[in-house]
Amino acid sequence: MKIAVTFHNNTVFQHFGRTESFKVFEVDGDKIIASKVISSTGEGHGALAGLLSGYDIDVLICGGIGQGARNALAAQNIEVCAGAEGDVDAVVEAYLKGELVPSDASCDHHHHEHDHDHECGGCHDHHEGCTGCHSKPPFDGKNVSKKVKVHYRGTFNDGSQFDASYDRGEPLEFICGAGQMILGFDKAVADMEPGETKNVHLMPEEAYGYPNPQAIVTICIQDMPGCEDLNVGERVMLRDEMGHRFVSLVTAKDENTITFDTNHEMAGKELNFEITLVSVE
Repeated sequence: MKIAVTFHNNTVFQHFGRTESFKVFEVDGDKIIASKVISSTGEGHGALAGLLSGYDIDVLICGGIGQGARNALAAQNIEVCAGAEGDVDAVVEAYLKGELVPSDASCDHHHHEHDHDHECGGCHDHHEGCTGCHSKPPFDGKNVSKKVKVHYRGTFNDGSQFDASYDRGEPLEFICGAGQMILGFDKAVADMEPGETKNVHLMPEEAYGYPNPQAIVTICIQDMPGCEDLNVGERVMLRDEMGHRFVSLVTAKDENTITFDTNHEMAGKELNFEITLVSVE
């Protein structure tokens, strides 16, 4: 079996139609025996579906994907597992363990899914559910609409680190102003020079927004098979009405209902970034 994953900086790229590369895994049983990165040579759903078919891909794992692309892939007999995010290798390992399932599959004991309305807690980074939040950048700068590479280190106000590109051994690449990053980070890079380092402090409104009370959802346990085994404090994967997956926290549970907080775990937090612009194209 061959699995292709939309690929960018070793993470799952969140827009299938705009991906510039795929990481292809050759699998024997539940073991990865080989992998390589291939470039996207065409634009449009049909071209990408044809490209993957030419590599004999059986499964596509991606972030967001539209119905037209799904149809094109289905015509090539390629299974789609949408809504994935995070490290590409880890996502494939999860898929092989049965911990990642196609977005049209039912709940299992690993990823509990339930269709319900979910509002993003602010216009923020790579989640396809926020598509359109930054369709026109709310800021100007000489790097807007250009491909940039940056190294960064992210910390909370107490100094503890929550993320750093240095730990992954390569800079983060994105299109400045395209809405691929949280607003404050994106805006900070807009006027930087290659080699420049900048420190920024972001309030929640320019990061992951504030917690949204409407994003706390209570569901009848009988309507969500499998969730009876969940415990308060666990993080699980839910799916919204558009098929997008997102991590949710179990905050309450009784005999009949279970409550999830679907706010981003960074919602309401002030964030600090040290950003070094590596290059601009």
